[in-house]
Amino acid sequence: MVSLFEELSPEWQVDLFELKSNIDRIDAILQKGSNFLPDRQSIFRALIPKQRAKVLIVGQDPYPNPEHAMGLSFSVPPSCKKLPASLRNIFKELHSDLGEQPRTNGDLSDWQDQGVVMLNRSLTVATGATGSHSQLGWQQVTDKIVEVLADKGVIGILWGNSAQELSSHFSIHNRIESVHPSPLAAYRGFFGSKPFSRANSRLIALGQDPIRWG
Repeated sequence: MVSLFEELSPEWQVDLFELKSNIDRIDAILQKGSNFLPDRQSIFRALIPKQRAKVLIVGQDPYPNPEHAMGLSFSVPPSCKKLPASLRNIFKELHSDLGEQPRTNGDLSDWQDQGVVMLNRSLTVATGATGSHSQLGWQQVTDKIVEVLADKGVIGILWGNSAQELSSHFSIHNRIESVHPSPLAAYRGFFGSKPFSRANSRLIALGQDPIRWG
């Protein structure tokens, strides 16, 4: 079996080499059982080549449902018919913010193709148990990933307290913050926060192409 560290692209292996022992330790824990999501090959799926990265959206951990988890924060496979509540709220805000027709396809791979990094702070979760791998050691790894991307000038979209723990990595101009889009929080400041237009305005100011969010 290929090690989890070897699932990383060569450039990300260089950036995360100082944390190889952490990743190897997590790998050993995961190999003791198969009850985790997403599948091994999708754990680092969010890590596109750095030169393509323009925007970072930080989630908490993967969906604990095998039908939903795909290695990209908030995204679900195109076969998924019933969208998770947080994703539905994201699409509501997208419609309100940009006037886009509400998306029905929850696969956000088209965002990734345009340079959006959709990273969870914990990259795995036990099936059916939200937050179950929050103490596994992933946050040291993902904090380093965020640091690397922020130093490159990527715009951070930070929803909720967990994501906002990373705000110090970003300049005030390159971070967009609000409460989480979950049903428990969305009406306390997520709706109306206009993250998509704000990110595009910043990209244009930096001389980059805006993201086609719709």
